[in-house]
Amino acid sequence: MYYIYILTNQSCSVLYTGVTNDLKRRVYEHRKGLVEGFTKRYNVHRLVYFEETSSRESAILREKQIKGGSRQKKINLVDAVDPDWRDLWDEIS
Repeated sequence: MYYIYILTNQSCSVLYTGVTNDLKRRVYEHRKGLVEGFTKRYNVHRLVYFEETSSRESAILREKQIKGGSRQKKINLVDAVDPDWRDLWDEIS
């Protein structure tokens, strides 16, 4: 399985979209600051959205689709499945 996910920071002011084949491991890496770059710099570690697909290609295409959309489209996507913007870490760990 492959996962497309959206992370945010504590104040929900930053959104990050990623793709992985191991959601639990990847979110853990973000949470512990093991991933250098954007997510570490801006403390982006709260999982607020994810979806799964069976193929790598479709995951990458979906990630690009989400990344290419506006911030408002990302907010609407999260709101549709997680209107309280809860950290979904407990659901996957």
